[in-house]
Amino acid sequence: MFNELVIPSRTIMTPGPVESNPVALQAMSSRMLGQFDPAFLTIMNNVKEMIKIPFGTKNKQAFAVDGTSRSGLEAALIALIEPGDKVLIPAYGRFAYLLGEICERAKAEIKYLEKDWTGTFDQEDVIEAIKEFQPKVVAMIHGETANGQMQAIDKIGPFCRENDVFFMVDMVATYGGVPIHVDEWCVDIAVAGTQKCISVPSGLALVTYNDRVEAVLDARYQKELGLSKDDRNENHIASNYLDLSQLQRYWSDERINHHTEATNMIYGLHEGLRSIINEGMENVFARHAQNDEAIVAGIKAMGLGFYGDLETKMPTVTPIMIPEGVDGEAVRELLLDQFGVEIASSFGDLKGKVWRIGNMGYSSRHENVLHVLSALEAALIYYNAPINQGEAVKAALNVYKKK
Repeated sequence: MFNELVIPSRTIMTPGPVESNPVALQAMSSRMLGQFDPAFLTIMNNVKEMIKIPFGTKNKQAFAVDGTSRSGLEAALIALIEPGDKVLIPAYGRFAYLLGEICERAKAEIKYLEKDWTGTFDQEDVIEAIKEFQPKVVAMIHGETANGQMQAIDKIGPFCRENDVFFMVDMVATYGGVPIHVDEWCVDIAVAGTQKCISVPSGLALVTYNDRVEAVLDARYQKELGLSKDDRNENHIASNYLDLSQLQRYWSDERINHHTEATNMIYGLHEGLRSIINEGMENVFARHAQNDEAIVAGIKAMGLGFYGDLETKMPTVTPIMIPEGVDGEAVRELLLDQFGVEIASSFGDLKGKVWRIGNMGYSSRHENVLHVLSALEAALIYYNAPINQGEAVKAALNVYKKK
């Protein structure tokens, strides 16, 4: 005998997943439609157009890949890479190495441009590395959640375009939370996900790419064997499930069957996107920026330090140095068990040294910011941490009251 499912109430202030937008959850509980039902195809068409808006693109191609954000990253990279292709990966945090692992499995020749995790690259350094290595693909992280840093790419992209290098960018942690200009920045293929600033449960990756990438996909297209024994291609993409050349046709007017679509996830994506678009993207960005300002003000007022460069910190993640002598995991456990608040630790060398407060999507709300700051202050007082007491919420309220 199993008990009925009971989900505890949480204020989720991590870098993802975040609290789901209620309109998305409600949509996901709607009745099922067949994946080729005309009503569902209309929903797919609307989703295609809405995906483009937070990306800042007029690309023809924009759609969802079934799977977490990682599925989109893998689909994007294996679409472009053939064995032996050279890929440059500038690494200033954990997730650049994920891109590298995907490229390694695709049999690419990989060069990492590495630095410490405290800040981002000077774009000229990346450009010099491109000149030296002459890669086919440059793969970068726009917003690195491990250290809360956001890389400027407005010069790297145009240089890649001028030199016929493909520029692939992971925008998972910034999509829908900060201004993104895929076309202006000359990004050839960009990837995002549902579980962060779109505030839809994890399960879909969002991709957009331009005509340059589409030409590569068309050259590698192979129709599935069960649909045609004639359309064979020796240079086909290695994965069937993550084959963008097939998925592109599934999401186009051709509607060539590829997989059974996760229809209710698409409902949720539709509503998550519609919600922020109707809020107004500039208003969405301003909301994230203001809540970020309040979080930073509250952390400073407590006397806590930040990891990394505040000048390049992204608005959607704040990395906080754990005070000396404080058990970071004990604080996180107290926050969760007693206050219902979840914040994150970090990875690698930063594990046990840094907390990360997320500020994303539906979680990026005035009341959540005040709650996480008051709860963190109380937890630190409980563990006798040397902080300024009674100042954090006041500092955040000063940010909100000045508007």
